[in-house]
Formats: sequence, structure tokens, C-alpha cells
Amino acid sequence: MTQHIAQGTAAVPGIGDPRAAWRYQIRKFVAARSTLAVVLVVPLIVLIGGLIAYPFFYAIYLSMQNKAETAFVGFRNFEFLFKRDTFWMVVQQSFVFALSAVFFKALFGFILAHLIHALPDKRQRLWRGLMLIPWVMPPALSTLGWWWLFDPSYSAINWLLNSIGAASVAWLSEPFWARFAVILVNIWYGSPFFMIMYLAGLKSVPADLYEAAAIDGANSFQRMIYVTIPMMRNIIAVTALFSIIVTFANFDIVRVLTNGGPRNMTDLFGTWAFKLGIGSGDIPLAAAVSLFLFPLLAILAVFILRDVTRRTKEI
Repeated sequence: MTQHIAQGTAAVPGIGDPRAAWRYQIRKFVAARSTLAVVLVVPLIVLIGGLIAYPFFYAIYLSMQNKAETAFVGFRNFEFLFKRDTFWMVVQQSFVFALSAVFFKALFGFILAHLIHALPDKRQRLWRGLMLIPWVMPPALSTLGWWWLFDPSYSAINWLLNSIGAASVAWLSEPFWARFAVILVNIWYGSPFFMIMYLAGLKSVPADLYEAAAIDGANSFQRMIYVTIPMMRNIIAVTALFSIIVTFANFDIVRVLTNGGPRNMTDLFGTWAFKLGIGSGDIPLAAAVSLFLFPLLAILAVFILRDVTRRTKEI
């Protein structure tokens, strides 16, 4: 009996040797899958903390400082903004820009996704690659190309209009056409993102549902309304949410195309905050402009993601 107990004790690592027991516990801890998961996630946490969390909280701190950043002023920067007509004009322009651009990006992306989905597989790969070119190009570079198209002296678009007897358009100097040009470029740039997301959603819809709908006598439009869209609601919602956030934060297109002109009538939150912070040296006021939309977007994200989670559980 004593011999068996001694043999069992010797089989347990570290019994009688504290250093061996410590080494065994270390090896066990390192070999655990939960430990590996934590080690792999730490770089991402550090990245998010350094590039997102820290700038966000620092922006909140700045928005409550005076212009010289020497005194705490609370919400006075926001109160000052609310009394400025230019601020409310920027708010209006940002909403018109974002909502109209996202709507047409979603519409064109949906149409392009259906057109490509109907093609044979080999041709789908070709057209997917071609359609993604606007989205993968650097926005500032592609917007510069559009700026040449809208140039008042050498506009290719005006040349085409003149060739058919129409009058030239002051694309970037008249408020209406300048806003139209900015929205148009954003639609051109962002539609491929919607297209590729919707195309992935279309490929995930079971073919049996379409066959059952066809047997019940549903035409193509009815199949799209009662089969395609309900099955893609989560992808549509998440894609629209992401695009709304990115579009509200747009900077490159307006900065290159109009620089907010004429008379700040194409300025968005990003470009106007840049002018206040970098151009005028009022960093706290620029931080307040940048943070104005955060509560609204956060509430929108909570409602959309909660609805997506609910539908996912139902499926």
C-alpha cells in the first residue's frame, strides 16, 4: 500500500519540489486556450485604445477647454456653436449630404449586385473587380480626377454639354451644383462597397426559397420583395449603418473638390472642424464640432444593432 502511494505521488508533477511545481503551473497556464486567446487579443486592444479610445476621450477633454487650453469651460463651446448660423448650416448640409448619398449608394449597389449576380461565375469575377476600382482607389486621388472634370475652364462635362448645345454649368462655384458635385462623387466612390456586401448577401439566400416562391406564382419583383429583401435585412442594416457613420465623417472629397466653398455652403463636420482647429487655431471648438454628432450616431447604432441581433435570434 505504501509503495503504491509513493508511486502515485511521484506521478504528480512538482510534488516535493516547489520549483518543479511552479514550472508545471506556468506550462499549464501557457498551454491553456483561454491564455492564447488573451495573448492574441492584446495587440488589438492596445491598437483600439491608442487609436480610438484615447483620441475620443482626449477630444472630450479638449471640447471643454478654452481656446488657449488653459481653463475648463464646461459646455460653453457647444453653447457658442449653437448660436452660430454657420454651424446650423453645416449641420443641415451634413445631413443632406449623408442621407442622400447613402440612399443612392444603397440603391445603385443593390441594382449592381443583382446585375452581377445574374451573370455566369467567370464573368462575375471580372465585373466584381471592375466595379470595385472606385472604392479601392485613394479618395483624394479619385476626387482630384473629378475636380478636373468639373474644372470651370477645362471641364470635360461642360464640353459634352456644349457639344449638344446646352449651356455650361458652374459646377464648383454655384452652391446647388457644388453640393450636387460633392454628393455625386461620394455616390460614385461608395456604391461598390454596397454592391459587394449585397452580392455576398444574395449568394447566401437559399435557392429553395426562390423555387418555392416561383411555384406559388410569384414574379421576379415579388420574389425580390418577399424573399430577397427579408433574407438580406441584416446585411442591409449593418451596411447602411457603417456607411452613414463613414459618410458623416467624410473629409477627403469636400476638402479636395470644393474646400467647403462657396461661402462654407458645402462644408461638412469634418471640413469645418479642420478649418476651425487648424485654420483658426481653435482646437477646443473644433473638437466640439467633431463630437456633436456622436450621441445621435451612437443611439442609431444601438437601435440598428439591437434589431439585427433580434432578427438573428429569430432566424
